[in-house]
Amino acid sequence: MSNLYTAEAVATGGRAGHTKSTDGRLDLGLSVPASIGGDDGPGTNPEQLFAAGYAACFQGALGVIARRQKLDLGDGTTVTARVGLQRAGLSFGLDVELVGHFPALSPEQGLELMHAAHEVCPYSVATRGNVDVRLSVV
Repeated sequence: MSNLYTAEAVATGGRAGHTKSTDGRLDLGLSVPASIGGDDGPGTNPEQLFAAGYAACFQGALGVIARRQKLDLGDGTTVTARVGLQRAGLSFGLDVELVGHFPALSPEQGLELMHAAHEVCPYSVATRGNVDVRLSVV
């Protein structure tokens, strides 16, 4: 593989701290959700950041697959990523659900496209075998 791009961010203060990309484009306060013992402050959290990145990356992969298949996705196509933080004994893990919305396609076509995108999306490749990722279409 050849490297196409490297993102870099620095975090301070852990889940209740701050994170910032070294190019300054991302600069966010972090807060711990109340459901895991935090103050539920105004900041985001690692799971939200992972969900946002995965949803965007997966939608990009859908576009690549659609172009390869000469398929027009039409307007209104979205991907929702739900990322759960799971306790696994003394450690923690993630659980992901990706939900596609394809107004111009049948549910069967949409799910087939989702499975094809799951094979090429960098987030899907990185999590394969490590994170339970479920695909569905609404």
